[in-house]
Amino acid sequence: MKSLEYVKNHIDEFEKDDFVDRRFTRRFLQFIPTDEWETFGFRYTGTEPYVPKEWTEKNILAQLRDDVEFGYEKAMNERGISSELMAMVVEAWCNVLENDLDLDGNDGPYHIRQFTTVAKHYGWELEE
Repeated sequence: MKSLEYVKNHIDEFEKDDFVDRRFTRRFLQFIPTDEWETFGFRYTGTEPYVPKEWTEKNILAQLRDDVEFGYEKAMNERGISSELMAMVVEAWCNVLENDLDLDGNDGPYHIRQFTTVAKHYGWELEE
């Protein structure tokens, strides 16, 4: 798994299309202190103190699972833009985890195969 420092210093490796809304970066922010958010073009506007999640494989897998399930749901409902963006996020988390999944060319309609490949790799069931 890539280190937190590596991802911080190479964030552009994980964002395929920053013209969109930087979905991966937005999810990544939950792992870093708010005083570092401006480095990535964001600002914390909350009023409560924020405690970042610990950078662990368990926490990253939990985020990946949420993103796979969300992307799969969008794919099943033929939501092309949403499923495309989530496919990019899922691929970025797989890159962070260095799980050796080859997702290139494994997209199919709405990237359903990409979501199911990742879910199968980790033993997660996806609701049809």
